[in-house]
Amino acid sequence: MRKLLFGAAMSAAFVLGLSAQDSPAPAAAQPAEGRIQKRKENQQDRIAQGVSSGQLTAGETANLEHKEAKVNREVRKDRKANSGTLTPQEKSQVNRQQNRLSRKIYRDKHNGKVQPK
Repeated sequence: MRKLLFGAAMSAAFVLGLSAQDSPAPAAAQPAEGRIQKRKENQQDRIAQGVSSGQLTAGETANLEHKEAKVNREVRKDRKANSGTLTPQEKSQVNRQQNRLSRKIYRDKHNGKVQPK
């Protein structure tokens, strides 16, 4: 179980490291994209905190990381298709997806399941 938890924590660290490299421009140059990036980092921090506190099980962590990676892939694909920016509709869609993921993080952290130590 410890190996699984360690693997999930390392996965979170890896994804967080990759997300720092995804930003095409500073947040000041692209305010909406900057907000997307900041939220992504915040949610990764919340997941990592849940892993370290034991509030998230290995399965919950893996599921959250999978969903976060899916949103990140979609953002990269949309930016590539639109010369590095997102359309207003895409920004709205990403915001909705991040809202759903945020609620899932909260529910998983507060569902009473804990990672055994």
